[in-house]
Amino acid sequence: MTGMLDGIKVVSFTHYLQGPSCSQMLGDLGADVVRIEPIGGSYERFWSGARTFVGDESVFFLLAGRNQRSAEINLRSPEGEQVLWRMIDAADVIVENFRPGVLERRGFGYEAVAARNPGIVYCSLTGFGPTGPLADQPGQDLLIQSFSGLAALSGRAGDPPVLMGSAIVDEHSAALGALGIVAALVRRARTGEGAKVDGNLLSAALDLQLEPLNCHLNGGRLWDRSASGISSRFHQAPYGVFQTSDGWLTLSLADGATLATAFDDDRFSAFSRDDQFEQREQINEMVAAHMRTRPTAHWRAHLSEVGVWNAPVNEYDDLLPDPQLAANESVLTFEHPAAGTVRVVNHPVKYDGHTPALRRVPPTVGQHTGEVLHDLGYADDEIERMRAAGAIGPDRAVVGFDRKASEPASAYSAKR
Repeated sequence: MTGMLDGIKVVSFTHYLQGPSCSQMLGDLGADVVRIEPIGGSYERFWSGARTFVGDESVFFLLAGRNQRSAEINLRSPEGEQVLWRMIDAADVIVENFRPGVLERRGFGYEAVAARNPGIVYCSLTGFGPTGPLADQPGQDLLIQSFSGLAALSGRAGDPPVLMGSAIVDEHSAALGALGIVAALVRRARTGEGAKVDGNLLSAALDLQLEPLNCHLNGGRLWDRSASGISSRFHQAPYGVFQTSDGWLTLSLADGATLATAFDDDRFSAFSRDDQFEQREQINEMVAAHMRTRPTAHWRAHLSEVGVWNAPVNEYDDLLPDPQLAANESVLTFEHPAAGTVRVVNHPVKYDGHTPALRRVPPTVGQHTGEVLHDLGYADDEIERMRAAGAIGPDRAVVGFDRKASEPASAYSAKR
């Protein structure tokens, strides 16, 4: 299958997760993405959640590094700047997720780029947005979950606010950024106009709260967090995770008549839909009492038969063998020259029945520097001279890359 974005050239100034994931989505769709890395490599190569390295390769880099090329360029070098300008002149898209003003101070802000390349689609992904009193504050998934109200939606009454155990805001912001870029490219194909696309973590977090926040904006009642375990502040009961005699099962939305049949308890028949909102704690407690009497397997089969929506509470070891993941091609396995066998979450959308192909495994640091410069018209002697001057990274095929020896001393916040 031909990539949807074949022929589109992307220059990616990205780090951590929000930006690299956005760039990976574009690469999955066929764009030629060149990841600009500082000499020695990006932060993601040196850190990984749960200290997970495959061989010497960080999973944090591998999970958002496929279908991209890596070029090591010293942006503090005049020659490095000239290399980058030549790349930008030939580019269709720039993706960056530094704090507002960082690339402007280095001379690569939108106004400067658009003056040279008017058709450019320039996407900036920030924490709080490009303007406003918080524009310069560090944007990080966990902090945005808290600031945006997301953490106050879940958990039981009396418990601390609940932060999600995954970077859901980063990933949603990445997807929204990719959507904005594709929309801008469609307009450019029609009109020839470039565009400035701005996405941010705060807006992405609000978008994740589309239902409860819009209820609140329009006078809807959001209950306090539930004492009985109702898993939202705006749904009727039953809605949440229930303990069985040997585990847990999640139930979602059933009317009183269905609940009466499911539990052989006529009391449920008396509850109207409005009652399921207004008396939701009482109803949820009644359901919980029934659920504790039988094992999960019984309830899973019985509730499915009578029409109560339910799902098991899976750990990853339960989930991964499920045949639905195989049908969706949810996990991508590939061989990496440095890491060996790697498994990562795959692109989440199919096109004409197919998941986008893996065209490039995540690159080693600076793997494509020489190749990218050749594409730009640089001769071998020019490339070697710039290597010697430190304007671009060394020839990694000769020098190699030692992650531990190369690890930067700078803290997390230094690159924001």
